[in-house]
Amino acid sequence: MKKDTTLIIDGQTLKHSTRRIAYQIYEANFDNKIIYIVGIAKSGVLFAQNIISFLKQISDLEIHFIQLEINKKNPHLPIKTSDEVNILKNKSVVLVDDVLNTGSTLIYATKHLLEVPLKQLKTAVLVNRNHKNYPIKADYKGISLSTSINEHIQVNLDSKSNGVYLS
Repeated sequence: MKKDTTLIIDGQTLKHSTRRIAYQIYEANFDNKIIYIVGIAKSGVLFAQNIISFLKQISDLEIHFIQLEINKKNPHLPIKTSDEVNILKNKSVVLVDDVLNTGSTLIYATKHLLEVPLKQLKTAVLVNRNHKNYPIKADYKGISLSTSINEHIQVNLDSKSNGVYLS
């Protein structure tokens, strides 16, 4: 980590937040047998996989995972998914990313998923920032932060320094 970086969420709190989100997702999908978790590459995929791990521990839901790749700087460019979007027809879907900043990534990903009729679509993020330019919200969130537009949130999910950092 950089010298001027502040730890906001440590690894243990991160694990607790992820578990809590998994419980919330399960409670909202208790009457469903199948749920699709769509993780936005890269950190959103890791966060989605952590949520799936907890969901498997606490529920008997049949969980399917799809990876969604979007150009975060140019989200209007073509979006790729690891499976055809058609398999989501009339299914319960949770779209997962690490940070909700301006909302552009989530809104374009949502638009892509809505190419087929869904039973329901919810969003889950680890960090919800209050700099949205689009009308999108996080249904499940680990933490909400009011930061300055110049501050940067970094999420580490694949190392020994797991946590959320502000720089």
